[in-house]
Amino acid sequence: MKYEILTTEGRAKRARMTTVHGVIETPVFMNVGTAAAIKGGISSPELKDLHCQVELCNTYHLHVRPGDRLIKDLGGVRKFMNWDGPVLTDSGGFQVFSLAKLRKIREEGVNFHSHVDGRKIFMGPEESMQIQSNLGSTIAMAFDECPNSKADRAYVEESVDRTTRWLIRCKAEMERLNALPDTLNKEQLLFGINQGAVFDDIRIRHAKDIAELDLDGYAVGGLAVGETHEEMYHVLDEVVPHLPKEKPVYLMGVGTPANILEAVGRGVDFFDCVYPSRNGRHGHVYTDSGHLNLFNAQFERDLSPIDEKCGCPACRNHSRAYIRHLLKSGEILGMRLCVIHNLWYYNHLMEEIRSALSEGRFAAFKAEKLAGFMEHPLHNTVMQTSSLRHGGSK
Repeated sequence: MKYEILTTEGRAKRARMTTVHGVIETPVFMNVGTAAAIKGGISSPELKDLHCQVELCNTYHLHVRPGDRLIKDLGGVRKFMNWDGPVLTDSGGFQVFSLAKLRKIREEGVNFHSHVDGRKIFMGPEESMQIQSNLGSTIAMAFDECPNSKADRAYVEESVDRTTRWLIRCKAEMERLNALPDTLNKEQLLFGINQGAVFDDIRIRHAKDIAELDLDGYAVGGLAVGETHEEMYHVLDEVVPHLPKEKPVYLMGVGTPANILEAVGRGVDFFDCVYPSRNGRHGHVYTDSGHLNLFNAQFERDLSPIDEKCGCPACRNHSRAYIRHLLKSGEILGMRLCVIHNLWYYNHLMEEIRSALSEGRFAAFKAEKLAGFMEHPLHNTVMQTSSLRHGGSK
């Protein structure tokens, strides 16, 4: 991997990351394909047309079905879903802790029951790395525990210390797997995850501890799970300065366009969230002046596109009135068009952010965008629940 910072503005950075599966221009929004598919019926070739750079798939979901060994036998997750670009696989840790009704945490890992068929599963650092190696992703995430943002201090401290020990095991197992002759991607990268709920000192201590492991990248996890936006921004203000400046930083499961702009300004490179696809499937679409609910009666006779300035296939070819009709009629095409628009919007927003950083005008760009969002405050609250973190729920 080569990670090159091209320009900075304050703490914001424009970078280029070269991987075995292609170049990633950052800041970047990763499109969430939890089970090796974007919910909303978007194919891998279509993602290219929507300017997607990285697809995110989930270790837990693909392990449960169809099975990571099957995917390995079929050539890996990229070949399986016909995606030739980089793929990041989440470790499965969040899903283990959020979806499993019965689970038992111990030092070795976690025993739990599958949310699909109830069968008993054990997952620890080694198992998560083995699954991700079978999938052959570009970037693997370390197996961690994501404690509730409101958990008590004693529990968070215990959890974070265990996550650090798990990370050391993840690194050792990945090094072992990458040296095996039958490994699909011998250049698989490992990102560690900072945890600590909303306790500044725990977060900072953990950031310093994992920085010493010299990983390929670092994520800030455990956010967008119930804390306020202000608390999230505060955590980033405290934590990011203690992560290696020469490595990419990933804010997991975030978020709204406003969240992304604020986090870029705080030094974040990578983002993912299911908002574009989930909200799109419910008829909610993003624009620079706020979100629109296309189920609303006001669009019944509206022949304008979702957004006059948008170049996505939905806006080039269809009106708000037509898409509303499809949604009201339960036609899958209506859902697809809204998801197409939202993914285009997010990916195009990242292109605009990168251009603004390259031209030294990010601060002005950010202010202009945020002012437009404030015209419709619901833009930043629509359809939000704590279960939305990077494909955490179905």
